[in-house]
Amino acid sequence: MNQASTVEIWRRLLDPAKSWVLFAHGTCVILMEPADDLTQQATTLLREYGPVHPGTPAGDFDVIDLEDASGWAVTGHHPDILTYVDPSESENHDDLAVGILGRAKRDRDGHELTVLHVEDKRSL
Repeated sequence: MNQASTVEIWRRLLDPAKSWVLFAHGTCVILMEPADDLTQQATTLLREYGPVHPGTPAGDFDVIDLEDASGWAVTGHHPDILTYVDPSESENHDDLAVGILGRAKRDRDGHELTVLHVEDKRSL
């Protein structure tokens, strides 16, 4: 998946009035109460809630089958952090395999914290 297509998928999936930040491995942080610096706000959230810690809520996930795009969104222990998994990323499309992949992608994003895109929907 390339950056432009991932951005378009998140635009299709999310409330058009919400601000959000996309990270390098497909993790999206939705900013319910946007601050002055969206990148910093999202990075702070992902630094805390992105890394996986097995045996804790940080290792939990749920898989959402998407209706408006092919693939899945994988949730974690923060309701506003979701990771997109494209069907091409895994041969096995059962919820466990997709969830583990999405969780691993969130973990990488939570450690690397590389921002690809900021969608600023605040009123100016």
